[in-house]
Amino acid sequence: MTQNSGHTWDDRQLPGTSYPTGELPGLSFLITFLVFAALMCGGCQSPLPPLPNPPGPKTAVRLSPGDVIKASYADETIPDQTQKIRRDGKLSLPLIGEVTAAGKRVIDFQHELVRRYEGQLEDNEVLVTLENGVATVTVSGFANKPGTITFDRPTTVYQAIMQAGGVSDYGSASNIRLTRIINGVQLTETINLRPAIRGEPLRPKYVQDGDVIYIARSLF
Repeated sequence: MTQNSGHTWDDRQLPGTSYPTGELPGLSFLITFLVFAALMCGGCQSPLPPLPNPPGPKTAVRLSPGDVIKASYADETIPDQTQKIRRDGKLSLPLIGEVTAAGKRVIDFQHELVRRYEGQLEDNEVLVTLENGVATVTVSGFANKPGTITFDRPTTVYQAIMQAGGVSDYGSASNIRLTRIINGVQLTETINLRPAIRGEPLRPKYVQDGDVIYIARSLF
């Protein structure tokens, strides 16, 4: 009596499974692909919309602590004053004492001084000029030299990142997150700097004092 050397379909099944072994490699590849796709999609986020009221090269500068202003008096009895705005946003001027300057436009602060000096001087005209206006931005993430950058206004996002050593080999120039506090709310937009790096013309994005720039990791 000869023994049948053929194998039935059930003989080819793995213990505890209902799939033929010939189909497992394809199934394994499919599972691996789906997991990889899920991970990639998890890292791909939709670009965030632009922030409202973006600053520009001619946006009126609001005074900040650290700014140096000059107050020039028409009345010659008071010498001109050149002072740095203190951390509390104030400075001290002759006759009127401490005045809050931070958060105000230069022209508005000038008008305030004219009103404050009314009755104090025969000629209460005062000219206020910004001698040195600095801003501070934090560059984090995958920059070559992340940290706090201080610079004269106006400055673009691209310029701030270049001062931080540029995007590192692991960073994504097309996934830059600019975060700004607007009316007490922290808002973020996504910026693609690849066209700027390639030298293509585009409208620049300007930073404001206190902005945070985060360079995301490249997925490839």
